[in-house]
Amino acid sequence: MIHVENLTKYYKDLCAVDQITFDIPKGEILGLLGPNGAGKTTTLRMLTGFLRPSSGTVRVKDYRIDDHPVEIKNLLGYLPESAPLYHDMIVYDYLDYVAAIRAIAPQDKLGRIKYLADLCGLNEVMHQPIAELSKGYKQRVGLAHAMMSDPEILVLDEPTSGLDPNQIVEIRKIIRRVGQEKTIILSTHILSEAEATCDRVIIINRGKIVADGDAESLKQTTGQDNRIRIVLQNADQAQVHSLFSDIDGVQNADMNTDPKGLLNVEIKCRATLDLRGTIYQAIKQTDWTLLEFYQETQSLENLFRNLTREN
Repeated sequence: MIHVENLTKYYKDLCAVDQITFDIPKGEILGLLGPNGAGKTTTLRMLTGFLRPSSGTVRVKDYRIDDHPVEIKNLLGYLPESAPLYHDMIVYDYLDYVAAIRAIAPQDKLGRIKYLADLCGLNEVMHQPIAELSKGYKQRVGLAHAMMSDPEILVLDEPTSGLDPNQIVEIRKIIRRVGQEKTIILSTHILSEAEATCDRVIIINRGKIVADGDAESLKQTTGQDNRIRIVLQNADQAQVHSLFSDIDGVQNADMNTDPKGLLNVEIKCRATLDLRGTIYQAIKQTDWTLLEFYQETQSLENLFRNLTREN
């Protein structure tokens, strides 16, 4: 549905986005992750036609952004990080105003506003001034604004920035519900939000794509060592070290005995190997008691840190 090819943006001598290429199929919720200043917002602004790229192309359906910017904008709903609201208006009047700007037919306007009020959880505040709303409700009003024309694609820039945990959960539920019918692109630096909400994530650092895939596949293909942790009873450190050293693929085994006399072992294995079965079978041949056995998985947070750290 969306094709981005070699998209680049310079601000004088600063390259904010550096030849990024990706595709977004219809119905996908894509998370654009990156540290502050990575180029997320610049990318979204080029996708929506707000900024002209220095080079590269954006195609939405059969339209190129250079040739058909108005047609593409008609397919989009865009919520910037700070929702552009008129704070002196009450919520209903504001949405009625947005419906008029979006040329919603008079006979359809009330039904559309009611639908969005239900979807975004605004029924309790429809007759309150926007200035008196919490930031969470202001974001919901901004989301209703972005969806007024029933766009096929929804672009959200840091939709949960500054919200408390309860508000984040509510916005996340709305995004998942809307994502059943629409293509959604959202930028964020909140990793738990991306992992819980998005079908796929793209990590950007210094204007370049450094990772692209669903969260689970990215965590499994980082090239880092696997670590297996076990807790043994009635086990001798020297014997444990000797047993695991003989297993092909085991790189190291760190051990310590806790105050209860239990032996805690961390086994570092090559990333391409799953040695859980081999290690378990080796322990079965001994008289040790196995109390705990689990493999650590790479977290999205660690992956993000490794891919975006300065050095």
